[in-house]
Parts: sequence; structure tokens; C-alpha cells
Amino acid sequence: MKKSILLMLPALLTLQLSQAQLLKKLKDKMESSSTATKTSSSSTPQSTGNAASGKVTESEAGSGIKQALSKGVSAGIAALSKKDGFFGNEAYKMFLPEDAQKIEKTLRSIGLGSQVDKAILQINRAAEGAVTTAAPIFGNAIQQMTVTDALKLVTGGNNSVTDYFKGKTTDQLKSAFAPNIQSALDSTSATKYYANIVNTYNKLPTTMTKVNPDLKDYVTSRAVAALFDQIGKEEANIRANPAAQTTDLLKKVFGK
Repeated sequence: MKKSILLMLPALLTLQLSQAQLLKKLKDKMESSSTATKTSSSSTPQSTGNAASGKVTESEAGSGIKQALSKGVSAGIAALSKKDGFFGNEAYKMFLPEDAQKIEKTLRSIGLGSQVDKAILQINRAAEGAVTTAAPIFGNAIQQMTVTDALKLVTGGNNSVTDYFKGKTTDQLKSAFAPNIQSALDSTSATKYYANIVNTYNKLPTTMTKVNPDLKDYVTSRAVAALFDQIGKEEANIRANPAAQTTDLLKKVFGK
């Protein structure tokens, strides 16, 4: 009996050793798998969480603001540069400058109404022609913007971005746009028609206060104001209408 046990002992020891080695391998494999799972779970959710959170960085906000402004400028120029973009639009149609409005009644009363009408028409035609040159001027101003409070502007009112841009760039835009306005006034003969009616009025014996025949500043101010109004409408549309958020960036920055 003892001899049989002694003969079986090496086999038992070998079997026990094999089981121990197998258990160790299984343990090592489980620990390795657990470590990989922890690593994956610690890294993947962080990445997914950031993407899912939809948080807008200041850089994205600044880029989104510029994209919205560019979209507004393009829409504004398209609407205003077409025929009757000013003349046929009650909101933007230009009449005689304020200090020259007293001319109209006087000149119409002496049979010169057609000259007044020609002057008004050509003033508006000049504005329609000039706004086509505004794109690079506005584009440069947009690219040079430093939007330090971009996140605040994104979450502001419907026209907060437009109002910010207007406050920062109106004067420089007018200065840059004025030569184009003057060129358009000259090419449409608006300068000539307006100068004719002003000079005619100034020569009347009943005229006590002379009127300045310079149109450039008046038309420039009105044209820039009309463009900003169009930009503001487009901004409000982008904020309120998902269909107007035509890029992924606009969706992220202005989406609800």
C-alpha cells in the first residue's frame, strides 16, 4: 500500500503544480484585463464627456462670432446691392439730407420737382452700387476683431454681436467706405443732380440759409447703418432659427 502511494506521489505533485501554474496564469490575465478596462474607462468617458458637453471655448466663440458677422455682411450686401435695394425699400430709401429737405417743397413749388426726383433716385442708385464694394472692408474689420468677451457676446441678446461690432468699427468703416460712396455718386450722376438742385435753391432770392451740396457723408452714414441693420437681422435669425445655422460651428456656438 505504502509502495503504491509512493509511486503515485510524483504524479500528484505534477498535477498540483500544473493547477497552480494555471491559476496563476488566469489571475494574471484577469488583472491585466481589469487594468485595461480601468484605463479605457478613465480615458474614454473624459473624451466623450467633453464632446457631449457642448461647451463652447472662447476660441470657438470668437470664430463663431466672426462667421455670423461674415454671414450677415454677405446677406446684407446681397439684399442692398440689387436694384431697388435702397430705393424700393421703405426702411432704407434715402431722401434728401435733413438740412436739404426744405429744398424739396420750394423747388417743387416752382416746377422743379422732376429734378428733385432724379436726385433722390440717383442717390439711392449710388448707395446700391457702393455697397458691393463693402465686402472686403467689412471682412478685414471682422478678421481684425479682438473678441475678449466672446462667450458673453454669444449668450447676449439677439443683436449683441452686431452692436459690439458696430461700436468698435463704425468710424473706420465709414472712412474706408467713403471713397467708394463718392465714386458711386459721381458715376450715377447723383452728385450732379443734387448739386444742381442745391445750387438752384441757394440762388433763389428768398433763400436765407445756404445748403451744403456735399452728399458723401450723408450717403456713407446711411449705407453703413443699413448694412449694420441687415447684419443684426441675420444675427437674430442665426440665433433663433436652426436652419440658419448652416455650419457645424454656428450650430455649436449659437444652437440651443
